[in-house]
Formats: sequence, structure tokens, C-alpha cells
Amino acid sequence: MATYNGECYIKEQLDSILCQLSDGDEVIISDDGSTDRTVEIIKSYPSDKITLLEGQSFRSPVFNFENALKQAKNEFIFLSDQDDLWEAEKVGIMLLHLKEYDLVISDARLIDADGTPLGTSFYELNGSSSGLFKNIVKNSYIGCTMAFNRKILDHALPFPENTPMHDWWLGLIAELFGKVYFCKEPLVRYRRHETNASASASKSPYNLKEKINMRILLLVNLAKRWFRK
Repeated sequence: MATYNGECYIKEQLDSILCQLSDGDEVIISDDGSTDRTVEIIKSYPSDKITLLEGQSFRSPVFNFENALKQAKNEFIFLSDQDDLWEAEKVGIMLLHLKEYDLVISDARLIDADGTPLGTSFYELNGSSSGLFKNIVKNSYIGCTMAFNRKILDHALPFPENTPMHDWWLGLIAELFGKVYFCKEPLVRYRRHETNASASASKSPYNLKEKINMRILLLVNLAKRWFRK
């Protein structure tokens, strides 16, 4: 999990995660210099499963996530935003699929800032599906619904300096090096509000030239990673 000024929702999110964990599981949180009560709330949990990396100054969700991922010790890695809610069966269902696939992504139900359902499936809203070139053109991968194995993590790290978003990069790496599964069950309540760090499920802030440049850089970096293997 990467956090930054997430005091409004971090407790709900952590509560929905911790109740699903088993012995040996860990929650690694990298905080990017929060100035609100985010760190205080995280530290209030007595759980020895939580590792907090504080005092970072990336000013970037991409490299804040990378910092957390570099500390992961276990075989399977789940990404989490600071402001969503995991459904009670999320971990169990995704672990079943990870026995066969290298990266699993689930659908999500959109909710508003107050947690009210918006009646929308992220898959339907985004036109999500697998395929390397399909996802270079239009990204289906949102980190809060993804889990993957160490093989994918090893291929993805370190992130290229010009990575537009961590989840997009991880999804493309999985398309290139592994087997991907799009689980149709909505296993996350995906909160949309004014301070979201990503533009998923909303209008892109980039112009056409910037979008083209992003995709060229992704292709170049994927080619470099392919020949590194």
C-alpha cells in the first residue's frame, strides 16, 4: 500500500484487509510524507503484520508503490490503495486463481466518497480485457484490484524512471512474461472522490501528444525488459 494524506479512509481500508490475513502475511505501507493523521492512524494498530515505511519524499504514487514492493518477502503480492474497501472473500478467491495464473485482476464496484454504491462495474465502464497491445492502447489494469506472483515482480523491478503508472507497467509486464486472468467477481469497492491519486474511471488529464509519448516509452521499456530476461 502507498499512502499520502489518507486519514479519511485508511482505517476502513486496513480493517477490511487485516481480517483476511493468515500467519506469515504482511502489510507493507510506504508513506510519501503525509502531513495529516495517516501515519498516526497506521501506528495505532497493534498488528505485527504491518510494516510502515515513513519519511519518504517521492511525491509520486508510482515510486511510493515501488518502495513498498521492494520490501515484499512473500510469493504473492496484493496491491492496495489507501481509500478503497476489500470484499470479505477477496484474498481467498484471488489466491485460488494465483495457483494457475501469474497475475489476477478482479472487477470492482464503484462507490462515492461516502461509500454509497454508484451501481457501476469497473470492467463495464472501462472496457477491461486482456491483451498486450490492447492494454498499451487503453489500460485495463488498476492496482487496487491486482495480485501477482514474485515472477512478475522480479520482471517489473526496478520501475523505469518514466513509468506513467505502476499498475499499468505491472499489467503489461504480466502480459509479456506471464499468464493473466480477469476475474469477473467484483472484489473491491473502488472509491472515487476529489482527491484520488489516479485518473482511473475518469477523464484523462493528458493531451493526445502526451498519451502517444507515454505509449512509445512503454513500448521501449517493455522491449528493454524483454531483452534483459
